[in-house]
Amino acid sequence: MILSLIASLFLNYNAFAQKSKTEKVTFKVFGNCTQCKERIELACDQKGIKMAEWNIDTKVMTVVYNPSKITLEKIHEYIAAVGHDTELKKAEDKVYKDLPGCCLFRENPNTHHD
Repeated sequence: MILSLIASLFLNYNAFAQKSKTEKVTFKVFGNCTQCKERIELACDQKGIKMAEWNIDTKVMTVVYNPSKITLEKIHEYIAAVGHDTELKKAEDKVYKDLPGCCLFRENPNTHHD
């Protein structure tokens, strides 16, 4: 009886530990300024994302997320939905063109990508 109780507690603990597992990824997100940084990071304020930080200088986004709650593809979609291109997803032209002028990264040759 006690052995089965201990085994049950151990199995439940392992199941809980697996559910809370997170992954850390980095990828490029295109933008120019602090307004972009705020918009990009706010787009990642989603269930399953533990941390999201975008570096203005390197254009590198660092995200810690729980893959059982959100997919990496969905994270890219959230960022593109607010007007910023990522390595995997391009923002719709209409959304991009509505960004403030300082945020229009496609027109800036230093931040342009294909």
